[in-house]
Amino acid sequence: MHKSKERVKDIDISRGGDGDPSSGLEENLFSTRRTKLIHPPIETHWNFPSREEYRRSVSNLSVLTKPSKFRESLRKFRKRKDLKTILEGTHDPKDEQLVESFRQLLMSDVQLPEKQNDYHTLLRFLRMRDFDLLKAKTMYLNYLKWRDEFRVDTISKEFKFEENSEVKKCYPHGFHGVDRHGRPLYIERVGLVDLNALLQLTTVERFVKYHVTEQEKTLNLRFPACSVAAKRHIASSTSVIDVKGVGISNFSRPARHVFMEIQKIDSNYYPETLNRLFIVNAGSGFRALWKVLKAFLDARTIKKIEVLGSNYRRNLVEVIDPSNLPTFLFGNCTCSDYGGCLVSDKGPWNDPEITDLLQAVVENEDENNDEEEGDEVSEETGKNQTENFYLDNEDVDQYRGRNYIGKPALDNIKELETAIHDTMKKIQTLEAALEDTTMALQGLANNVKGLGI
Repeated sequence: MHKSKERVKDIDISRGGDGDPSSGLEENLFSTRRTKLIHPPIETHWNFPSREEYRRSVSNLSVLTKPSKFRESLRKFRKRKDLKTILEGTHDPKDEQLVESFRQLLMSDVQLPEKQNDYHTLLRFLRMRDFDLLKAKTMYLNYLKWRDEFRVDTISKEFKFEENSEVKKCYPHGFHGVDRHGRPLYIERVGLVDLNALLQLTTVERFVKYHVTEQEKTLNLRFPACSVAAKRHIASSTSVIDVKGVGISNFSRPARHVFMEIQKIDSNYYPETLNRLFIVNAGSGFRALWKVLKAFLDARTIKKIEVLGSNYRRNLVEVIDPSNLPTFLFGNCTCSDYGGCLVSDKGPWNDPEITDLLQAVVENEDENNDEEEGDEVSEETGKNQTENFYLDNEDVDQYRGRNYIGKPALDNIKELETAIHDTMKKIQTLEAALEDTTMALQGLANNVKGLGI
């Protein structure tokens, strides 16, 4: 990757998303370790195509800016790939084994909620603790406790942040398109934040709730929508933070409070959702502040951060197409029809065709769950329902006198078939053993004859 000539002196610069994860697994799963030096994107834990295939697929992301071509591409995609396979991704067998071991460990202590028990969620917590099951367990149980106490599910459905449009005027931030891989792109202009105005419009408590609803929206809508658009599993985002003019004086007590609350939530409860973070326009005044901020960040997050000065365009363009970069980041987009890029929430998650597809998947899963619950209806209830149906057609006594095969009888037949199958297997085994014994006896008899006994 091109390295900018302009760097901020004494600022740690590191890159995330390069290299391969360690493939060695120790026998003891509770002490399983992987390299702590390099942290590849979480999507590398799903089997991706070759680099050449990746380059070809990246070029296809241009269809996001051409709706007619995208719709045609999406129609073809529906025919040749299963949507649910894209959303679920292809699991790494080694990770799958660890995730299952982690699930069994958790189930020994707590009943796992269905929505937080999926492969991807458990994998994120394992990665955050370098696949140490006991540490990941502690982190995950704290996460469940927080969701319950903070009432996350209720807030996601009911909380309304009416002051959002005014808040964005004094704290410019928002999602805007995708990077070249198809991940959602998040942008902040910290140098333009007016904290006093922000705290007059809202409270820290309400802003934190708003942040949680955005995180939930990213997990449940933005990532799936980006997966459909990119035709590959997407599980993390790329962020750009513009810190032009920011210095130590900006880190006041109220600012520290907001930062620490947000950081605690993101690190502890939404781990491994960040792919890369570019901090741009970092001047000399940012040096001291960065040293302070790093103390609040975990090592995994720091390794994903790249701090750049004002000559950052080539670095961003390598990862993000200019059409998805606002003009203030040397891009081509203005979102003039929406009042600015950071209020538009531009992205695949606002495409009606994609959201309709995702809604259909959810409804299909709900129907499947209903069918499973229906299978558990008691035999007596099923008998009464059948009887009520025939009441409208013929005399119940006649119905009862007929030889209709009910569920209990079918179950008995299945059990009998299973028993017969098992018995036949045992007979075949005995026959094989008898044949071996006969051959052994014949061999022994021949030996006896040869000895002249």
